[in-house]
Amino acid sequence: MTPAERVRGLRVLIGNTPLLAIDYQIDNGTPARLYAKAENLNFTGSIKDRMALHILRCGYDSGALTPGALIIEATSGNTGISFAAVGRALGHPVVIYMPDWMSDERKMLIRSFGAEVRLVSKAEGGFLGSIRLAEELAARTPGTFLPRQFANELNSEAHVLSTGPEILSQLRSMGLSPSAFVAGVGTGGTIMGTGRALRAMHPAVRIHPVEPANSPTLSTGHKIGKHRIQGISDEFIPPIVHLAELDRVVAVDDGDAILMAQQLAAHLGLGVGISSGANFLAAISIREELGSNAVVVTVFSDSNKKYLSTDLMREEPVLPTHRAPHVRLLGVRAFNRVCDSCVDPTDPSSTPAGFYTMRRR
Repeated sequence: MTPAERVRGLRVLIGNTPLLAIDYQIDNGTPARLYAKAENLNFTGSIKDRMALHILRCGYDSGALTPGALIIEATSGNTGISFAAVGRALGHPVVIYMPDWMSDERKMLIRSFGAEVRLVSKAEGGFLGSIRLAEELAARTPGTFLPRQFANELNSEAHVLSTGPEILSQLRSMGLSPSAFVAGVGTGGTIMGTGRALRAMHPAVRIHPVEPANSPTLSTGHKIGKHRIQGISDEFIPPIVHLAELDRVVAVDDGDAILMAQQLAAHLGLGVGISSGANFLAAISIREELGSNAVVVTVFSDSNKKYLSTDLMREEPVLPTHRAPHVRLLGVRAFNRVCDSCVDPTDPSSTPAGFYTMRRR
């Protein structure tokens, strides 16, 4: 089987995720609705599968990636899982550098896909040290492939070509257009790429990045403090993040994000990670700013299965400033219309529109 054939096979398993319409109300206020892409339903359970497959496909096309070559990447977890799974499926050995304080599930999942994990302590440089060590290994190992997710514009392009058009197609099928898109920033690929795709069709759409209030990076330009929202707000602003293209940064407390993610699982059966809770709360804030007719879209970036050993699975103290306890989740409807412009026409991945609805009793 050729690399192109393997890529086409994997394409069926990545992207074209359902768009969730989630009804909620704040305390006893007027019911409202937000929209979220269920990226937890991707191949390895995260949105990073889109970027991993796109970068590797482009690597084949350019000749930078040859069959069987070693793939080396630095990551905070989900990207490492994606490159490990997708890379191994395409026949490549994979080495992943990641900070040693990431969740145990992330480390074990990467190893389970046959990749080698090299953990980097804070003393060794953390995220920045992971990138440096990955570059050093590549420099002394001829023929390797470095995705360089934090600096590679193909990361953003993956969402220009898939996530953004899918959102537009799914909203259009319901007679809607986006008012705003809200997403946490790790590498920045999701917010930059999706934002560009949405603005190409709707120039007035607002694009809001999300970061932890406990440890802002985008707002300050450098790392401050600690937070528990793994996968966003690392130790620096990635080169592919262009803040001039984005609207106001929205800050969410990590405890509030945990509470919101717990509620999405407990009340709607949506098993999503901590950053998804942060995204949902940030989207509520932006919808309140824009008004009741606003169509605000976000992403549920990954599943809760990567957080079984973290505070997501523990009782979280409620603070007076938390908003999640005031959010009553009323129901969810999933729309699964495939975006025809986002798939390879040779792939047998087209499916009819479909819905499921669950109401809270």
